[in-house]
Order: sequence, then C-alpha cells, then structure tokens
Amino acid sequence: MGTAREIIRYKKERGGRIIEVVIWHLSEPLPGSTHPYKYRLFCGQPDGSCLVRYDNERGKGDHRHVGDNEETYSFSTLLRLIEDFEADIERM
Repeated sequence: MGTAREIIRYKKERGGRIIEVVIWHLSEPLPGSTHPYKYRLFCGQPDGSCLVRYDNERGKGDHRHVGDNEETYSFSTLLRLIEDFEADIERM
C-alpha cells in the first residue's frame, strides 16, 4: 500500500456528544477513492452509538452515515469534508 502519515487526530466532548476526527495522508488513494486520504470523522453518544460518521473504506469509497442511514459522499477537499461534518453536527 505504500506509506501513510497521520495529519489530524483529536477527540473531544461537545454538548454531551463525543467528536473524533482522524485523517491520514496516503501515498496512493484507497481503492474506491480518488484522493490520497483515509479518514474517519465521528460524532456520537458516550455509549458509542453513531449520530454522524464520515469515512472511506477500502473498496467502498467515500460515504457518510447519519443514524442508521448510509449514503455516498462526494469528497472534494479536506476543508470541505470538515465543514460538511461540522454542518451535520450543528443540524442535530
């Protein structure tokens, strides 16, 4: 797969919810993605239940989970990814 370098990692509590963001820069895109990033942006309850999650899995590509629903996510930039994630959190 080549090399991977972690570029962002944080976990915090906001309004009783857990927010965790992890982003890696890869030497080549994961199968299913067209960009060199591997990411997981999570917002959920302290018990681990997911409210919103953006991620890209090998072979599955970019997508987001809102509650029990999953849909394709159109990745453009890291900044836009974080903005979209934060907007979803604000809507809750």
